[in-house]
Amino acid sequence: MTTLPATNPHSDPSCRAVSELLGRVGDKWTVLVVKQLEEGPRRFNAMKRDIGGISQQMLTRTLKALERDGMVSRTVHPTVPPQVEYALTDLGRSLAVPVMALAAWSFEHLPQIHANRAAYDGELSKAA
Repeated sequence: MTTLPATNPHSDPSCRAVSELLGRVGDKWTVLVVKQLEEGPRRFNAMKRDIGGISQQMLTRTLKALERDGMVSRTVHPTVPPQVEYALTDLGRSLAVPVMALAAWSFEHLPQIHANRAAYDGELSKAA
């Protein structure tokens, strides 16, 4: 088991780096992009169409961040117009394992969470 250093996370550079990375990989758009690419290489517009609610700018930003971190590869095919395809790298596929587990957990427990929220919100409205 790995233990984390007992230091102030704001003063330890490694903690700040881990915090930044967790912020990125835990972001809802990153999770959805990784889920899409886990199924195989995809083109930009196909991902944009299949990820409900994501803007072109946010998808571009998410893909660039994942490419910068080495989790996504970008391949430009020499066609007219050029076709760009994105795929998970080995590092990205290793990230897909916990991301897919988190997605599966979310889908499995969503009805229970919705019921808990409704019960909690009902209790709040009774107390008010």
